[in-house]
Amino acid sequence: MTFRTLLISLAFFVTSPLMVSASSDLPADIRAGLEQFTQASGLGIDLGDRHQRELYQQAEEARLNGQTDEAGRVLAEMKAGYWAAVGYLNLSTDYAREDLNPARALVALRVAMAMLEAEEKSARREDLRNRLLIRAGYLAYQHEEYEKAIGFLEKVALDSFNTPRAAYLHGLALSQRNNHRAAMQSWHRARKYPLAYPGVADAWIAMGRGYDLSGYLGQAGEAYLAANAAFESERVTLRKLADKIRSEGAYKSLVEDAGETGVDWFLADSRKLAQPRTAYLLRFMEQPKAQQAAGRVATLEVMETRLAGFQRDLQVFASVLAEQIALVGGRAAGTGTTALAKRGADLRARLDQLLAQTLDAGQESRLAKLSKTLADTREKLHSLDQRVSERPGVLRALRDQALALKRRNEALMSSVQGLRRDAETALDTMTLEYVASQDQRMAFALDKTAQQIAHLYEYLALQNLAESDLSGEKTGEGRP
Repeated sequence: MTFRTLLISLAFFVTSPLMVSASSDLPADIRAGLEQFTQASGLGIDLGDRHQRELYQQAEEARLNGQTDEAGRVLAEMKAGYWAAVGYLNLSTDYAREDLNPARALVALRVAMAMLEAEEKSARREDLRNRLLIRAGYLAYQHEEYEKAIGFLEKVALDSFNTPRAAYLHGLALSQRNNHRAAMQSWHRARKYPLAYPGVADAWIAMGRGYDLSGYLGQAGEAYLAANAAFESERVTLRKLADKIRSEGAYKSLVEDAGETGVDWFLADSRKLAQPRTAYLLRFMEQPKAQQAAGRVATLEVMETRLAGFQRDLQVFASVLAEQIALVGGRAAGTGTTALAKRGADLRARLDQLLAQTLDAGQESRLAKLSKTLADTREKLHSLDQRVSERPGVLRALRDQALALKRRNEALMSSVQGLRRDAETALDTMTLEYVASQDQRMAFALDKTAQQIAHLYEYLALQNLAESDLSGEKTGEGRP
């Protein structure tokens, strides 16, 4: 089976009992096809990232319309790389939703990982690789293949945005293998991250469950109470964040002030507002609509800054022109050249007197040159007087143009400011809705911890009652 045939037939893959009991390794023909594909050079047509993105969009349109077969056919024609890997990731999501058995989805994820190997090392490559590993680990966990799930999840980078989710799932898989101590270590690492990240709240609750399964009921109660306190504190943080958004705006509260938190927020346990803010910003910006809303505000802010700079420049230019007009208007044309013209006339008269005398050839030549120089100077003075007389009109025309541009710039800046206010209002509304949803998520987590604490206390009460009854039986107490 060639690799191209494998890719085309992936959409028609039918789960069989053999696949349910398949080993963690791919079949030999699939593995050989993957190796041939990665080693082959010049397979397919490389028209650049843009062409691959267009093919990916075609596959997405087919997939969203329920045509997974057509989506698989388009993906099979793509070059190995980032966009092909994203396409197979999305295809695996559809398979996981449609099939009770996740085997077909796992095959699609393995193909996506093989496609991603052809991508040059970059931030998007590492992020997608981590997402693929977490997705594969989750599907393997659902399929009760816990060793395979652990293998996938242990490959997730420790500095990834999805690290806490991987740590939580890793703990679940270890717990299913009855390795509760190692599971709680994974959950403890996940708890170091802000509660905004997926998997962190679940890890707080799982710690109590881990102590419970290990037989340490006292520590289990303490873990549940600690989780309860963390969730309550996070709700306070979210309320403070919402108040800050209402007073200062979402763009300043989240985007502009995000750089003030530093890079070591994930190492601390403090629930201060400055630490989870970056995490909530990252989670919020996962949404395409949020990216567009924040991008609009950022673009309009840049435009407003540039227009304000133009406004200052035009104001200075107009002021300088006004000063020059006043300075030139205070002087009459020819005022500065009158004395020079009179002195030139006197020199001309003296030259005429000298030329009337008997002179040799050399003296006549020198006097003729002086006479020409005086004539040129007289013409230049006349031209200067003409330019000086025209200068006020030129300066006034330039000032009128500057003032017209200033008025036009003011109108543009006013329009941009209005658009920015509208964009900020839309971003504020979207952000407040997101913060409210996160607060609701914390409320659900609080309900879970409250239920766990209630069950634990109920169990302890029943256990104490049973021990009391047993003690009463032995001593004869309570009998008639």
